[in-house]
Amino acid sequence: MNREDVAELAGSVSLGAWTAFGVLSAVVIGHEGAPLFTDEDALSWSVAHRPDMALAVTRGLTATGTGVIPYALVVLAGLLTGRTARGRLLAATLATACLAAGQGLRYGAMELVSRPRPAMSNWAGNASGWSFPSGHTTTAALTAGLVILAICVRAPHGRTPLCLAVGCWGALVGLTRVYLGVHWFTDVVGGWLFAVGWLGVCLCAAARWLPARLVAERADPAGPARERTRP
Repeated sequence: MNREDVAELAGSVSLGAWTAFGVLSAVVIGHEGAPLFTDEDALSWSVAHRPDMALAVTRGLTATGTGVIPYALVVLAGLLTGRTARGRLLAATLATACLAAGQGLRYGAMELVSRPRPAMSNWAGNASGWSFPSGHTTTAALTAGLVILAICVRAPHGRTPLCLAVGCWGALVGLTRVYLGVHWFTDVVGGWLFAVGWLGVCLCAAARWLPARLVAERADPAGPARERTRP
């Protein structure tokens, strides 16, 4: 798939995700933040099924979706993607910028929608700020997407199990927020849609405007050998 095809596909996926996110946001605002669809059922089930071991695992997993860990993962992914020192630095910088900008935009969306969280009596974890879209969900999904892109670039063969594992992590972090009672399920759906939309924008922009010499840049493994064989 060439760069034009990548840009077109990423743009189409992004447009679809943003459209769905806009519709869901409008519905949330129209209902003044009240629970939607399966929100109450998912919360009720979560509250009723919280053994100590499950809570401990869930709290540990949800902690990986915020703070230093997502940034460490995207920097590592960027460093592994580049084939030269300059390429690695560029990839790590772009991945970090994508994640940071996405988080900033998500904060703006939360303030715009201003959806209240579920009642604190249902909480089994820490949370702050408005509820929609879920911050942990968005951050984990953005991180998973960037890591999966890095895997696809660096491991064209045998990448499916790794991509599935990373994708499952990103999805599970979002679901932990519902299980802990600090978000409605539609907050998590909104986080997933937001992440897909923003990743599509970033990938489309990179495919269209990043200089081809930087995208294709790679070390020449034959260089040192040629140097050694010169008379």
